[in-house]
Amino acid sequence: GLGIEMSSLPAATSEKFKSRLPEARVVDCTKLVSWLRLVKSDLEIEVMREAAAISDAAMKRASEVIRAGVAEADAAAEIAAALIRGANGKPGTALKAFYLCASPRIGTCHIPWTGDVFRDGSQINLELGGTRHGYSAGLMRTFSIGAPSERLRRIHEAQVEGLEAALAAVRPGSTCSEVANAFYKTLRKHGFEKETRCGYAHGIGWLEPTASLRDGDTTELKPNMTFHLMLGNWIEDDFGYVISETFRVAGTGAEVITNTPRKIFEI
Repeated sequence: GLGIEMSSLPAATSEKFKSRLPEARVVDCTKLVSWLRLVKSDLEIEVMREAAAISDAAMKRASEVIRAGVAEADAAAEIAAALIRGANGKPGTALKAFYLCASPRIGTCHIPWTGDVFRDGSQINLELGGTRHGYSAGLMRTFSIGAPSERLRRIHEAQVEGLEAALAAVRPGSTCSEVANAFYKTLRKHGFEKETRCGYAHGIGWLEPTASLRDGDTTELKPNMTFHLMLGNWIEDDFGYVISETFRVAGTGAEVITNTPRKIFEI
C-alpha cells in the first residue's frame, strides 16, 4: 500500500500517483505523522522550553512598550524584535504570526495591530509565541491602560481559577475532555461560558491538528505531550479577554513551561 496525506495533496498530484502506480493500494494517512509526534522526546521538550523563554521575554517587552500615545504598530515592532532576539542567548528562529487586539476590537480574535495609538482606558489582548527550530510555545495575556473595568476583573479572576483547575486535572491517564471540563465547570460557577475548545496539542508549526482540550475528546494524556491551554474568550462584539499557558504532561501532573505572571498587566 501507499500511504498519502490526502487532505493536503492536490487532486492532480493524487491522480499522478494512481496513474503511475496502478497496482498500488492508496491509503489515506492524513494526520498519521501528527499523531506520532504528539508525544515529544526529551530533546524536543528542551527546545520548547527555549521557545517558552522567548515568549516570556516578548511578553515582558510588551509590558514595557504598551503605553498611552504609542502607536500599535510601533509596539508590535518592539514585540517582534523581542521574538527574534530571543532569550538566554538563543534567538528566535522564526517569527510566527502574533495578534495584538486593542480597544475597540477586543471582542475579536486573531487580528493584527493597526496604525491607531493606544489611549487611556484601552484594553489590549495579546497572543504571541517564541519559536525555536520550528517549535513554538504560545502565551496570551491581557493589558489595561489604566484601572481595569469591573467586568474585566471578574472574568480575569474566573478564568485564572479555571486555568488552575484545568492544570490540576492534568496527569498521565486523564483525558483531554476531563481537563477541558475542569475549566468549563469552574468558569460556569462564575457565570461565564466559553463555547469553544480551551486548548490544543502544541509544538511543531504551532498547531498540531490532533488532540483538543474540549468536551468529548477522549485522547489519553501521556508524559511529554505538550499543549497550549488557550483561554481566549470573546464574549461580546466589543469585549473579550485572553490568558494562556503552554504546558507539558509530566509524570505526576502538568509542568507549565511559560513563566509570565497570571495577571492583568495594568499600565
